[in-house]
Amino acid sequence: MSRIGLSKLRHSYMAEPADAVDWAIKEIDIEWSDGGAYALLGPSGCGKSTLLNIISGLVIPSHGRVLFDDRDVTALPPEQRNIAQVFQFPVTYDTMSVYANLAFPLRNRGVAEAKVDARVREIAEMLELTDMLDRRAAGLTADAKQKISMGRGLVRQDVNAMMFDEPLTVIDPQLKWTLRSKLKELHQRVGVTMIYVTHDQTEALTFADQVVVMQDGEVVQIGTPVDLFERPAHTFVGHFIGSPGMNVLPCEVREGAAYFHGRHVPIDAGVGRPGDGARLEIGVRPEFTRFTDDGGVPVSVVRVSDAGRHRVVETRAGDTRINLLTSESETVPEGEAHLEFDPAHTRVYVDGWISEAA
Repeated sequence: MSRIGLSKLRHSYMAEPADAVDWAIKEIDIEWSDGGAYALLGPSGCGKSTLLNIISGLVIPSHGRVLFDDRDVTALPPEQRNIAQVFQFPVTYDTMSVYANLAFPLRNRGVAEAKVDARVREIAEMLELTDMLDRRAAGLTADAKQKISMGRGLVRQDVNAMMFDEPLTVIDPQLKWTLRSKLKELHQRVGVTMIYVTHDQTEALTFADQVVVMQDGEVVQIGTPVDLFERPAHTFVGHFIGSPGMNVLPCEVREGAAYFHGRHVPIDAGVGRPGDGARLEIGVRPEFTRFTDDGGVPVSVVRVSDAGRHRVVETRAGDTRINLLTSESETVPEGEAHLEFDPAHTRVYVDGWISEAA
């Protein structure tokens, strides 16, 4: 296992990149602790798979360094990095048995057969594959094959890290939760550094201790799932994480106070001093928005959607949509209503970035 560092890393697939849009990865500096569980989260095309492939050695970066425990491995091929990688589509040796698939990485390294057998059976038990060790991989389901792919990485005890590139893409929805939970359990048991690439916020937030949110080749925020939900550093993070995402409302700042539609919006964290011409917005999640009978922002109730354990209420203040969540038992006003925001979870954003009083 290794501590993984990315130092001043940039990458372009173009020979002579000239503009910002030419870079698949803009400059990134990250350090991941040995044995941690991390996720790279973002929409398609944001650079997360490129970053994963740079770490694994499948792609050599245009600039910067990849460090394993302070050792520069930037130019090393994948086989010299001791990396295990699980891809979107299961990679198995279909003519071989499940046992032989799991044993292959160890036998390929000349490990004694007794140790191979013990390790294969240990990993098979973890992955609930014991009952099918003698079966050929060809006839197995996609989720069983993906377990084999995971097992081939876990069976080796010398790996520096395990990389997962959208590993649940082809898995049936009802099985995704099972495999995701199993992967989290495996991380806790084996303690190897794991990096998980996904565009699915649920996968990232339930698996990772730290989530790296990416947009257009840049890291927008690194934090725990709680950090990302309760204190998004950028409006993109607020939009991307949460269902529905964070409400973003155009505002004004006067004498250190925020105003929306002429109404003062209390903010416990205070408001920083914005520069001239900056785009000013208030960010507050639907979970921290509620109806009130005492003042507040006047809105029109547009739509109520049943989301199971709660309801999503869409309201509008002028042209601005504001969502809030209510319980099944809560009465939703019809027509005109007023909203208030929890000051402890309301922030001002300047040009997309969070701003607070010094």
